[in-house]
This record gives sequence, C-alpha cells and structure tokens, in this order.
Amino acid sequence: MTRSAIRVACLQLNPGNDLEANLGLIAELTDRAVDDGAALVALPEFGTFLDRRSAIMRGAAFPEAGHPALERLREEARRRAIWLLIGSIVVGDGQDAEAKLVNRSYLVGPDGSVHGSYDKIHLFDAQMADGRIVGESRHYRGGTEAVLVRAPFGGVGMTICYDLRFPDLYRRLAQAGAEILTVPSAFTAETGKAHWDPLLRARAIETGCFVLAPATFGEHPGGWVTHGQASIVDPWGTVVARCEDAKPGFAAATIDLDEVKRARSKIPSLSTQPSYELVDRSTAL
Repeated sequence: MTRSAIRVACLQLNPGNDLEANLGLIAELTDRAVDDGAALVALPEFGTFLDRRSAIMRGAAFPEAGHPALERLREEARRRAIWLLIGSIVVGDGQDAEAKLVNRSYLVGPDGSVHGSYDKIHLFDAQMADGRIVGESRHYRGGTEAVLVRAPFGGVGMTICYDLRFPDLYRRLAQAGAEILTVPSAFTAETGKAHWDPLLRARAIETGCFVLAPATFGEHPGGWVTHGQASIVDPWGTVVARCEDAKPGFAAATIDLDEVKRARSKIPSLSTQPSYELVDRSTAL
C-alpha cells in the first residue's frame, strides 16, 4: 500500500438478528477480500445485526465499552492487519430502556485501535409508498459532529446511509480534507431503485472524492427489505465496482488518490465560495 493507491473492498451483507451468524459471514467475506488484496474493508450499516422491530434492536444495543460486536470486529482488524470500517453498530445503555440509542460507525486500524467514530447525523423519518412510517428519531439520537479521519493512506469522511441526501455534509468534509467518503447503508429497496446510484455518483462528482458504499440487501427480520448493490465510485462519478447480484459478496477496486487531485483540478468547484443571497421577488397574480 502506498500513499497514492490502496485496494478497498465494500461488503454486501444480508444481516439478521443472529449476531454470531452475522459475524461469521463478515469474517468469511473479509478473509476473501483480504486474500484479494484489500487493505481497507468496509462493512454496511447494521452489518452485525438488523431487525425492523425496535425492541429487538434495543435488546442488541450495548454500551460502547465492551460492546460485543465492536470487540469482535476490532479483533478481526488485528487478525488480518487491515483497516476496517464498521459501517454501524447500535450503541446504548442496556440499563435504561428509555434512553435513545446511537447509530455509530467506527474506523479501526490494523492494530485494532479505533481511529475515529461517527454518529449518524441525519435520521431517516419518512413515509413509505405502502403507508409504513419509518421514524428513526423516535428511537435514535442524531449526531452533532461531522467526522474526518486523517489515515495514513488519505483523509476519510465518515457518513451513514440517509446522510447521502444532504450534500452540504459531503462538501464540508471534502473541503476539510476528505479524499474518501464512506456511506455504509441499509438503503430501503423502494428508494434504492430510484436514488441509490444517482446519489452516490452525485456526491462523488460534487466533491471529487472516492465514495465507498457497502450495503445490506434483501429481506431482514420484521419485514424490512433493503436495496443492496454495494458500490465504489471514483471522483469523476464512474462506478468502478459494484455487487450486481442479490447475494453476499464484495465490490473491490484499487483506488488511486491522485485521481482526487486530477478531478478537482479539472472542476475546482470546492474552492468556490458562495457570494450570493436568495431574494424572493414573486408577486401575487
């Protein structure tokens, strides 16, 4: 691995509510990705545990210190001496049934140490086409800080899933030094068909960053269905790797961070500062 180039892999998983089974598949796919040359492996949102029922998710939440999923995945990074993006795990106080949970992502180094963590800022509150209401804010506390990690291979801007719809977050991360943007997701099947690909490509184009988007797919306990198509997008907006099939696997590519400089030199939009104001000059007809 050099400062310019690194091989990365984004896992595609179909997690359920069996932590051990999920961790076993993560270890298997991680081994395959590392054997393929990956030095950075990224897991999706809720990659270790996913159930649509809030009570089940709360039961799988633990304080960060001693969290079983976090400890096991830190050991996984140590075992294979890789950088590991833990897409997200649910963190909470198991003794307080009223306290809101946190959807938290971690970037773990090859020695198993946590180099950065990020709490999902934008919570998914929406009404689906079938009338179902998704209200993450009822159960989760949103984060308040954008997070940039300056890793040896480049700047990593950390985000999660629904954040993808808020371009200002990505612009600010890129202006602060991000060259790689991580978007671990459990994107709904309904919205994913229409929006997953164009949003990933737009965030890459707008920022001149590589976008790493590991994803969950298929049906999960409680009747939740997610889109999948784990992807890697380059700074010009080209999808360089993608899991096309609805099955566990990974998308892998060797990314050259010099492409970030080249893309930004061609279209230097990040250096442009707003110099306008919005004026509403509409008149009644």
